[in-house]
Amino acid sequence: MKVMPFLKRMLFCVSLVSGALALSACSGPTSSNTVSISGAFEFTSLSPSKNGFVFSRMQVLETLLDVDEKGLLIPALAKDWKVSDDAKIWTFNLRDDVRFHDGAAMDADAVVNSLEIAKSKHGALRKAPIEKIYAKDNHTVIITLTRPFTPLGAVLANYANGILSPAAYDDNGEVVTLAGTGPYKVFQFEPPHKLVVERFDDYWGKKASIQYASYLTGHRAESRVLQAKSGQADIVFGLDPASLASLEKMDILTVHSNPIPRTIVLKLNSGHRFLEDVRARKALSLAIDRKGIAKGVLHIPGSEAEQILPASMTNWYLDDVSDETEASAGMPDSLLAELGWKKNAQGYLERNGELFELTLITYADRPELTTVATSIQAQWEKIGVKTNVEVTNSSAIPMGHQDGSLEAALMARNYGFIADPLGVMVSDYGSDGGGDWGAMNWNNKELSADLLELEQTSDPVKYKEIAQRSAQIIYNERPVIPVSSYVQQTAVNKRIKGFRFDPFERSYFLNEMEFVNP
Repeated sequence: MKVMPFLKRMLFCVSLVSGALALSACSGPTSSNTVSISGAFEFTSLSPSKNGFVFSRMQVLETLLDVDEKGLLIPALAKDWKVSDDAKIWTFNLRDDVRFHDGAAMDADAVVNSLEIAKSKHGALRKAPIEKIYAKDNHTVIITLTRPFTPLGAVLANYANGILSPAAYDDNGEVVTLAGTGPYKVFQFEPPHKLVVERFDDYWGKKASIQYASYLTGHRAESRVLQAKSGQADIVFGLDPASLASLEKMDILTVHSNPIPRTIVLKLNSGHRFLEDVRARKALSLAIDRKGIAKGVLHIPGSEAEQILPASMTNWYLDDVSDETEASAGMPDSLLAELGWKKNAQGYLERNGELFELTLITYADRPELTTVATSIQAQWEKIGVKTNVEVTNSSAIPMGHQDGSLEAALMARNYGFIADPLGVMVSDYGSDGGGDWGAMNWNNKELSADLLELEQTSDPVKYKEIAQRSAQIIYNERPVIPVSSYVQQTAVNKRIKGFRFDPFERSYFLNEMEFVNP
């Protein structure tokens, strides 16, 4: 393992003579020169494919393209790009005079190297129909495709495809030191809870004002609230909605509520003997009091959702949902009775001597999920479904998908993970049996064909028509059940100015922040 930058700094400081200049040079992060951030999610790796979210948000790594607040692609390390008439050749012109944190110049070969390594890892780039990635010259990268693939730009903007210095990788393509191009560089890396970054003075774009930024995670929701109230953390993400009223009364804080393209959904094992008939999945959906959860549990009236994608994603949002089967069936009891379920003396559904019993797993990283799961447990019990709620790690969901043990899971699915939701839809619903965070043991041939066609469609009118058809299939079949649209609750200490929230959760925009009266 290479010596981390903070260790180099310590060794350097030991060699300095004593005095005021030495003290200033070696003081490192302090409360007066560091913006402190508290979040819910832990990180374990330097690899962008595994934990790139934290390095993207802390502005250490950057991608060829970026995404604005409306989800539109904008230039990043590529100053511009063009797509051939047949949509199979993408050409990216790189910015001049960009340097990695290790001092190396960013050129086309370095970009190709990063993308080839990213393509070899688990992720959306690996699934893209890429024929070749190569450098035309020092400042031009070309990607050729075997067929048109509309979401390529959005995929390249994902943090998993961040561009790193060639020296960042070992001979096996594993990241050993995170030398990116962002306005901040890694100063201290202590997984899974602490990351400190330092201002990179040779940044090509807007240089940061604040010298250091720290990210702390692993704390319980109530601990993060105390961090905000005490001033221990300047910016606290992922607040428990129940705490908002008390936080809003604090003179030192400003509370921000921002809708994001994330939805609380129930992932169901459609291959389970109780859930394989769509009528059972619809019954469970009908039994959920979404308005009650939005108002009484999440404290965000109006956030209830019956579709997986929010209204802001207009191509995929159905203005008028329709399902003749559901309309004619009426209440969930009718659907369950059609399937042979009858309530026993204890009020639970029983069929052939077997109870309708499910294990619903969720995770505490997002504190609202446990309370929503408890509400759903009670609501399903009213129709006779016995539900056992288990709070575990978020990793249990993909593990349960892969080994087939998952029955139901409550999760917060980020449909802005890739700026164009098509990339997520393909991942969640396009493959046989679904995806780790989408459908499970469910496949629809019409939907698969539609998603493949969307990947090759550039006409916006045709794109929306197919996307609407796809959304209707998912709504009708309920491989996942939406519960509520997501609102990110953030507390910001008033000593910070310039805070801006990214609805796609790609960046904290640290380089735009300043201290008030530093």
